[in-house]
Amino acid sequence: MYLKTLTLRGFKSFASATTLRFEPGITCVVGPNGSGKSNVVDAFSWVMGQQGVKSLRGGKMEDVVFAGTSGRAALGRAEVTLTIDNSDGALPIEYAEVTISRLLFRTGQSEYAINGNPCRLLDVQELLSDSGLGREMHVIAGQGHLDDILNAGPEARRALIEEAAGVLKHRRRKEKALRKLEAMQANMTRLVDLTTELGRQLKPLGRQAQLARKAAVIQADLRDARLRLLADDYVTLSPTTTSRCQRSSRGTRPTRPPPPRCGPSSRAS
Repeated sequence: MYLKTLTLRGFKSFASATTLRFEPGITCVVGPNGSGKSNVVDAFSWVMGQQGVKSLRGGKMEDVVFAGTSGRAALGRAEVTLTIDNSDGALPIEYAEVTISRLLFRTGQSEYAINGNPCRLLDVQELLSDSGLGREMHVIAGQGHLDDILNAGPEARRALIEEAAGVLKHRRRKEKALRKLEAMQANMTRLVDLTTELGRQLKPLGRQAQLARKAAVIQADLRDARLRLLADDYVTLSPTTTSRCQRSSRGTRPTRPPPPRCGPSSRAS
């Protein structure tokens, strides 16, 4: 595994898109003071997830965006893309080439991508942790870095050694799992409180539901009783109504039509 290309666009002094191509072996970047050699090293650290502003030699993270010159306006974002040759399978991903990119807007919004797919900073760190490229960046020795390592305290040296040995990533995973367990325990406590509160509310609601069921049964019985009474009234009144209709039909005689009158036509015949 080796670094293949590094593309900078709007990062510090690299206003235009600049691509540096590397080959297996030793690659040297030579230039006078102020030409941006240190910015190349900062770009490596930044694209691999560096969050320390002090390590990037700035006051705030937005300082990595090209600030402009007298002849060129400032840019609104900085982007760095790193391509790694993974033909030996050192990275746990099924690609011969792995491209990691980081984009930062002047507003502070940051985006990460692996092979063009949006991802989280944690995904980048997990991908690089097995190869020794960690967040502490012990593989990058900047100006005065060796002196800081030699004069570092026991805790700093331990963190450096653990990351180089691949132990630090497991510790971070353990810490992440413990945070999830604590959050789950808090959710469980909240769930128990909600269950207890709902249990108190269910008792009066249960009595109200029982009364509602009794009221529904009484209403159904009342409706059935009314229907039976209406049916009994109909059966009782039906014969009387029929007999009255028959008597009225007997007392009524059919009317005969009036005889025809004799007109002029009958005399003529």
